[in-house]
Amino acid sequence: MPADLRRYGPVLLLLAIPALLPFGSAAEAPLLAASLFGALAAGRDPALRREPAFLLGTLLFLGYWLPELLSAPDALDGRRAWREVALDLRYLPLPWFAIVALRPAGTLSFAWRGLAVIVAAFAADALLQAFTGYSMAGGADRSDRLSGVFGADDLKLGPVLAVLSPVLLLVAWGRAGWRGFLLAFALLVPVVLLAGARAGWVGLALALAAVLWHRLGARRAALAGAACLAGALLVGLLSQQFSARFAERVARTTAALSGDAAGIDHALAGRLPIWSAALEMGTDHPVNGVGVRGFRVAYPDYAAPDDTWVAAGGSALHAHHLLLEAWSETGALGLGCWLLAAALGWRAWRRAGGASRQAAAPAALALLVMLFPLNTHFAFYSSFWALLLFVLLALFCGALAHAGPRAPA
Repeated sequence: MPADLRRYGPVLLLLAIPALLPFGSAAEAPLLAASLFGALAAGRDPALRREPAFLLGTLLFLGYWLPELLSAPDALDGRRAWREVALDLRYLPLPWFAIVALRPAGTLSFAWRGLAVIVAAFAADALLQAFTGYSMAGGADRSDRLSGVFGADDLKLGPVLAVLSPVLLLVAWGRAGWRGFLLAFALLVPVVLLAGARAGWVGLALALAAVLWHRLGARRAALAGAACLAGALLVGLLSQQFSARFAERVARTTAALSGDAAGIDHALAGRLPIWSAALEMGTDHPVNGVGVRGFRVAYPDYAAPDDTWVAAGGSALHAHHLLLEAWSETGALGLGCWLLAAALGWRAWRRAGGASRQAAAPAALALLVMLFPLNTHFAFYSSFWALLLFVLLALFCGALAHAGPRAPA
């Protein structure tokens, strides 16, 4: 086997997961292969099991998995809950695999460059769609937003690009300084705005602020952030003038300024009753919730008689918010596990040396955007969002393991 393939092949396998996310279950194949190799490596390599990052990755996985295990015994949809408990074990070895894959010199920077290329390709494809109506996903898009490679029936483009934007921004900055950053900024902003998801707008704003703070410090980041905000507003104003679809999304968002519940709910795409129901579910099942993926089963019992989601002949599928998802589906036990895992990740980041923090920054800032509690979220106990979460966690653990010496406690 050629030396380059031995060195970079495992990284390419890891990168295949986010690259294949838009293509349904295709991302499961590299995930399963990487997890199998990770489990084998953990069994054969005692040195791997002694690495602090190995323990960190295991504990972060438990922060995700234990809530679903604890919620399963009396879940409303017990069959589905136990199925999720069993299937989600496949995520456990992924951080272990990343630690091994990123051991050779140069592989970590290769991983960040590769992920940045994937993000840039997604964004460029969507920008092409904005001008031509066509993307990698096929013909003209009939939805009211850019969908890019994800397709018109799967409007995840904006939030995904927002979460992964720190990777592209930091890699571009590292390779070409301010020019690289501005080029990445110019590519991401119009695409995320025209993708139309307000969660993507909030996420991208947070990503830009976090990247500037990380690279420049608080004072200079404030000045640079003001300039970026002005640029984003200019792009937004131009988009509003030339895109009726974008103008409608802005009008819907500004409905929240009316101050009344109806306007706020309209701006939030009908999520207020979902959040209210999630709070009530957790209150009625405070210990371990209604069970992972049981929200859709429980929701009709908590919905108002005129609820739009139930009236449409279905149900709200999830809570659209991380903390409310954990509270309603896994109760106080699950929410506590999530918060403890977040604290462990933050502690590992703070204790890492400067070189390690620098090298792990793309994953750390992406996770910050993904988990930011003052935003709406996809379901974390769904395969799509969990795949992206664990890829970022794996890269975070792998970067902390091999980037540089740890600072003393």
